[in-house]
Amino acid sequence: MSGTGAPRPSAHRRRAQLWFLVGAVTFVAVTAGLFLARPKPEAYVPGREAETSGAITRSLDRTLPPAEGPSEPEGRVLGEAAPGPASGEAEPGEPDDKGTARAGGVVFTDRAVAAGVRFTHFQGRRSSQLPEDMGSGLAWGDYDADGDPDLFVVNESGPLTLSPEELARSAAHAHLFRNEGDGSFTDVTDAAGLAVRGCGMGAAWGDYDGDGDLDLFVTRYGTNLLFRNEGKGLFRDVSTETGVGGMEGFWAGVTWSDYDRDGDLDAYVAGYVKYEWDPSRADQGSRQFQTVVPYTLNPSSYPPASNLLLRNDGGVFTDVAREAGVDNPTGRSLSASWCDFDGDGWPDLYVANDVSDNAMFLNRGAGRFLDISHSAWVADYRGAMGLGIGDWDGDGDFDIFITHWLAQENSLYADETRSMKVTPEAPLRFVDQGDLFGVGQIALDVIGWGTGFFDYDNDGRLDVYAINGSTFQEEADPSRLVPMRSFLFWNAGDNGYFEVGQRRGEPFTTPGVGRGASVADYDGDGDLDLAVVFHGAPLRLARNDGGNRQGWARIVLRGEVAGGRASARKGAHRTTTWATGARVRLSSAGRTQVRDVGGQSSYLSQEPPGEVFFGTGEAARVERLEVTWPSGRVQTFENLPVRATIRLREGEEPQVSGAGAR
Repeated sequence: MSGTGAPRPSAHRRRAQLWFLVGAVTFVAVTAGLFLARPKPEAYVPGREAETSGAITRSLDRTLPPAEGPSEPEGRVLGEAAPGPASGEAEPGEPDDKGTARAGGVVFTDRAVAAGVRFTHFQGRRSSQLPEDMGSGLAWGDYDADGDPDLFVVNESGPLTLSPEELARSAAHAHLFRNEGDGSFTDVTDAAGLAVRGCGMGAAWGDYDGDGDLDLFVTRYGTNLLFRNEGKGLFRDVSTETGVGGMEGFWAGVTWSDYDRDGDLDAYVAGYVKYEWDPSRADQGSRQFQTVVPYTLNPSSYPPASNLLLRNDGGVFTDVAREAGVDNPTGRSLSASWCDFDGDGWPDLYVANDVSDNAMFLNRGAGRFLDISHSAWVADYRGAMGLGIGDWDGDGDFDIFITHWLAQENSLYADETRSMKVTPEAPLRFVDQGDLFGVGQIALDVIGWGTGFFDYDNDGRLDVYAINGSTFQEEADPSRLVPMRSFLFWNAGDNGYFEVGQRRGEPFTTPGVGRGASVADYDGDGDLDLAVVFHGAPLRLARNDGGNRQGWARIVLRGEVAGGRASARKGAHRTTTWATGARVRLSSAGRTQVRDVGGQSSYLSQEPPGEVFFGTGEAARVERLEVTWPSGRVQTFENLPVRATIRLREGEEPQVSGAGAR
């Protein structure tokens, strides 16, 4: 009688199943053994990434493209020290065998002392309090209207423990250096009345009263200051009468804009934290990356402070930040920049925040802003310090570069709006492409501050400087901060950025505790120079030698001065006297570049207001220059010279000077 159960497997099938099981177990055992026996990479140690865990980021190493790099040896790994030229090889920047200068033939030389810029930041021993370590910045601006940029440098008079009498006697104060037009400066601080003392942070020039000359805004830990330019090299403190003074706080970056397009300048001031000295917590600390950080130096120890939007009403300022929606009360703000990101004619606002979300505010007109920080994908929660705005990839829109704290990399937010789905509530999209294009992972070991886009070799592509310096104290001497080397990123077009600072001179090879920085062509030779404030050390004035081998165009713009004040007609938009917010497009050799006047703030610092600078490469002429003024007027000019300064007042024909004007 037949059974009713399932048939038993054959002996052949049982043997096959056994061998399969043995094989599977053997494979798992061998794989596990190989996995456990593999060499283990060293653990990542922030601040020592290169020496402890290079394998983690090895896939992101970059080599300069052959025949395109700025005199760099082919195959060099990003960040390695580059050897000097071999015997018989041309020095960087000398003509090659085709007689054309190589783009990388640029060296920066510190000319501060030789140029008469004698400035040392801070005096005395730090008392390990947060405000002492965050400053200071500088501002370029032609305050005497002689055609070249003068330099104002902010200072900290010493530790916060100074008595009022010690503060008044401190030799560390702000300085104003007048540009003599021959590559030298004269210290005119005392005569101008600008020997500002205290815990100074940032500065920005701007014609707040519309009389045609530049006034000066200075931020501090304490109260802000506004100085009116009285002419003949004299300044008067008008902080109280204009409503700028009297507001106590930890004020950081300041930037001017005519956000309501009524013809006068408004100011946005970044508030950092609500700092208070508590002696009972002075000995407390936390361990960050194997280093003890005192409680009093940690920004996370203190709640964030709100920012100010100072609306200009006839020369008197009113804070309207909250009602406009840009007070950013949850952000520990350090830097802010105005830029018309969506191209609708209204200046928008980006705010870089430390250990809190960054913020982007879209200007909707009528004094109101829309917070699109998260929908635009730029609400980055890192330790953001420096901020640069520019069209890095030449596609006609504006991108954002941000320097960060240790182990957080730099960010390069590219505007990818045209390739993304957008809505009225989310009209802009940015993507952080820092690692992809060579500016991200190299910064793991450093703490970044002043930064900005600038075309140092005049090839028509925007390069980037990034000034570094630690917030950690030296173990052997806690009164001093740890120095770091700064970066210079060369733009290779589609290949992204390459760090070339180690071949570009002492200002980039010598470590320091960098803070504020900004660029200007101070010697008028057709290339951009760089000034940098170093905490507790002399200022560096990095002169650009070689950038002017290729062409350039300096565009200086001015709006209307109406009856001593740029007052708006009812119902009409107006341009401020120094054309803040004007958009400039320059086309040459088949390439179009774009700049916004006053569109970069670096860190606590400012570029020369009322002008923009373009590198034009080997182009023989400026084919087309288009200016869109904040009033709404558009002017277009064709066939202009390169290697020239082109001055343009709204509604008038350009005035050209310089070698290219001949």
